[in-house]
Amino acid sequence: MVLALLVSGAVVVLVLLGLFVFGLRRRLIQRAGGTFDCSLRWDVTVRGEQDAAAGEPSGKGWVYGVARYSGDRVEWFRVFSYAPRPRRLLERSAIEVIARRTPQGEEELALLSDAVVLACSHRGTQLELAMSEDALTGFLAWLEAAPPGQRVNVA
Repeated sequence: MVLALLVSGAVVVLVLLGLFVFGLRRRLIQRAGGTFDCSLRWDVTVRGEQDAAAGEPSGKGWVYGVARYSGDRVEWFRVFSYAPRPRRLLERSAIEVIARRTPQGEEELALLSDAVVLACSHRGTQLELAMSEDALTGFLAWLEAAPPGQRVNVA
């Protein structure tokens, strides 16, 4: 009986500690400022060939994250991760905006309710970013504010 209570207490403490670390990590990411909620779907061309038969984009492949502006790049962090480093780095000079659309079909369930999907290319890799309308305005303004001489393509 005592052993069962001890094990149960240890499990509860570990779960609470894990939740605390998630919150602390998010705070540390946001401390520098310039963060926004941003879901990411990487390497869409591979997935796109499989989903083309369905006629609309699927909700598969989206990963919820937080993006942070850092100089001439955007650092993208997974929300459900303990990693202190960003999962993806997107350089401003390498991002090319291809299209913009609203979520369709299963994507509406996989993304936040007010999300807008931005199809992009980054160093030859097709990717999609989903963010709120306000975050999209800021992201496009950040892209267009590139230093003189940098190639910027915003659709």
